[in-house]
Amino acid sequence: MPKTAAIIFGVGPREGVGGELCCRAAREGFHVFVNGRSPEKLAAIVASIVAEGGSAEPLLADVTLESEIIAAMDKVASSGYPLELAIYNAGNNRPEPFLDVSPAVFEDLWRVICLGGFIVSQQVIKLMLSQQNEGQKQTLLFTGASASLRGKAGFSAFAAGKGALRMLTQSIAREFGPQGIHVAHILIDGVVEGEKVRTRFPEYIDGLGEDGALKLEEIADAYLSVHAQGRSAWTQELDVRPYKENF
Repeated sequence: MPKTAAIIFGVGPREGVGGELCCRAAREGFHVFVNGRSPEKLAAIVASIVAEGGSAEPLLADVTLESEIIAAMDKVASSGYPLELAIYNAGNNRPEPFLDVSPAVFEDLWRVICLGGFIVSQQVIKLMLSQQNEGQKQTLLFTGASASLRGKAGFSAFAAGKGALRMLTQSIAREFGPQGIHVAHILIDGVVEGEKVRTRFPEYIDGLGEDGALKLEEIADAYLSVHAQGRSAWTQELDVRPYKENF
């Protein structure tokens, strides 16, 4: 039986980063709260975890709405499983020429990528601080991207959100690391071989060749390895990319 909980925010299809993180966390022995906005997708991932013998439940909430996140975290708090691992994986991407980006689109991306990270972090950290015990691991991870470090032409709104999220993680890490909460930013630099890209651009994925795109299971390896670190040698930022990716 699980002893502690993990929660992954921003879960979409099973063959995606969020879906893979949920399944990996379940295999590691966590009771997994699967967050997203699509009841059908959440139910499918929970069913997949349960079919493998894991423990999970859906957590329907919009990360940009504080009231929904507070209600969701109340559910986590009352579950009986202390929260050990939280991952903020929510985010949208919309390539578009800069002069065509509307203020509404710019704000929408920022709200999901950065504001949601802020709202979720506050509630996660409040719960973790209230549950602290001697020797207990508590980790809060964030999904970054190439745009966290550099703004590419045609991705101004995405880069603005991801860059801001990266700075948020650094501030949180410096404030709450000394209080025992490991805060880290995982920068995914490259194309992820998941359902979205494989469905929409199969020729592009094939053109990258063997190991030219990031494999979901190896991305999950990176997240869980950061969580497993001893606190005398914590990582605040880890970048992962295919061996042939330019950077």
